[in-house]
Amino acid sequence: MKPQLLKVSKGPAQSFSVRQDLVPHFNNKWHYHPEIELIHFKKGQGTQFIGDSIRQFKAGDVILIGSQLPHYWRFDESYFKEDTNHSADVRVAHFSEDFWGEKFLEIPENKILKSVLDKARRGIKINGKSKVIVAELLEKMLQCEGCEKIILLIQILNEIAHCNQVSTLSSIGFEHNSGAADNERINAIYEYSLANFRKKIHIEEIAAIAYISPNSFCRYFKSQTQKTYYQFLIELKVGYACKLLIENKVFIKQLCYECGFNNFASFHKFFKQITGKSPLSYQKEFMHQS
Repeated sequence: MKPQLLKVSKGPAQSFSVRQDLVPHFNNKWHYHPEIELIHFKKGQGTQFIGDSIRQFKAGDVILIGSQLPHYWRFDESYFKEDTNHSADVRVAHFSEDFWGEKFLEIPENKILKSVLDKARRGIKINGKSKVIVAELLEKMLQCEGCEKIILLIQILNEIAHCNQVSTLSSIGFEHNSGAADNERINAIYEYSLANFRKKIHIEEIAAIAYISPNSFCRYFKSQTQKTYYQFLIELKVGYACKLLIENKVFIKQLCYECGFNNFASFHKFFKQITGKSPLSYQKEFMHQS
C-alpha cells in the first residue's frame, strides 16, 4: 500500500511553513513528504497511522515526523457530523532538513539537533513538560516572521533533544518504498477498516474493497506493512480500547465487546501484548499523569 506524495506549500518569502488547521479533514490521506513535520493537536482526537504504528491521538499530543515517513491522521467520526459540537485545532510546521544550509547540522554544536532529526525518521511523540514547552513555542511561530521563526524552531528541536520522555512510534524494521502512489487503495482499506473493525471483517470482504483477490491481498498487505491484516485489526481494536479507557465512559469488562473482541480473555491478552500493561493499569497510569 503505497502512500501519496504530498507537496507542502510555503510562501515565497518563507523557507519553511507554519500553519493552523481548524478542520478535521486536513491531509486525511495516507501520505508522505520530504519535509519534516512537527504537529500539535490543541483540540481533537482520532486514530493516527505513522509508518507501521497505529495509535490514538488526543488533544495535547505533540509529534515529530521524519522525512519521507508515511502518516495519516483520521479524526473520530463525531467530528464530521453536521450537528457536532466537536472542533479541531491543530498547529503544524513543515521544514526541510537542509533549509538552513547543507553544512548547518554538521557543525559540532548542532550534533544534538541532527540526532533528533535522525530519531524522527521513525516518528517520535514528545511527553512530559517538554510537550507543553514545544506546543507554546510552536504557537509563537505562528505569530512571528523572519529569523525569529528559525530561532524558535531551533529552540523546539533543542527542547526535544533534551527531553527524556519521548517515545518512538514506527518500528525499526519499517521500510517505505516511495514508488508510484496507490492512494485510492490504501485509503479505501483504512476507511473501511476504521468504520467496521468492531465487527468481524472477512478477508474476502476487505479484498473486494481493495479490488484484489483474497490471496493477493494477504501478500500485498504483509509486504507493505510488515504485519498481517489480522494484526492490523487487533491494533485498531486495542487503540480504540485505549481511547475508551482514557474517556472513562465504559466499564472495563464491557470494553472487549465495544472494541470488537469476542471475550474478555482475548481482549486482555492482546491489550497487554500491545501496550505492555493491563487495561486497568493503563487507565490508572493515564489518570495519574493527568
